[in-house]
Amino acid sequence: MRFSVVTIFPDIVHAYIGASIMKRAIAKGLLTVNVHDLRHYTSDRHRTVDDYPYGGGAGMVMKPEPFFSITRELWPDKGSRKIILMSPKGRKFNQDIAMELSGETRELVFFCGRYEAIDERVHTCLADDELSIGDYVLTGGELPSLVIIDAVTRLIPGALGDSRSAEYDSFSCGLLDFPHYTRPENFEGMAVPGVLLSGNHADIDRWRRKESLRITMLKRPDLFEGRKLSSDDENIIKEIKEDSE
Repeated sequence: MRFSVVTIFPDIVHAYIGASIMKRAIAKGLLTVNVHDLRHYTSDRHRTVDDYPYGGGAGMVMKPEPFFSITRELWPDKGSRKIILMSPKGRKFNQDIAMELSGETRELVFFCGRYEAIDERVHTCLADDELSIGDYVLTGGELPSLVIIDAVTRLIPGALGDSRSAEYDSFSCGLLDFPHYTRPENFEGMAVPGVLLSGNHADIDRWRRKESLRITMLKRPDLFEGRKLSSDDENIIKEIKEDSE
């Protein structure tokens, strides 16, 4: 897969993509992440990327010229790229969107805003999609862009050491993940559930499914909205409710 990040703080992005899973995926040739400094696409000697807002108000607004300039120079073919603008007005990012993006054959280009806003003409004329990672305020679009790239990278075949990791991640099947344990078997009086030591894989799989359903019911019941459960899941949920009585 091909990603590009347009930012005025490229070091933030370089630091993250140079570590862990993303670093290994890049080394394997599974993805490329190009980082572009927006200031290189300004036309004045001060490399200005922002200005005061028309109509007054607090904060500065990022100018449209650099965004249009970099797009015309690097991505003139609209069919070869998908420009994503990080914006609170965008679709709220989730695992379904991560899976959607992981199937993209176009280069995914992330425009990272700073200051108060980006000139609206960038939104209306250049952005193919707008995404938000949540209802809160961040200083810039670099972290949200990296969150999305990280989530999509995990879905690329071969990116993870164990291909089953992405399959068992929280939200991959619409539910929260089950509890995980490792050695020691007993730590300060807290023992690993016996079923995980039994070697009976059918029992282990059922325990994990039951725990996943139980934790989701307790912490994120909204994830069940509009979800059609299998008869096995319905029976497990019935057991969970009986256990709690």
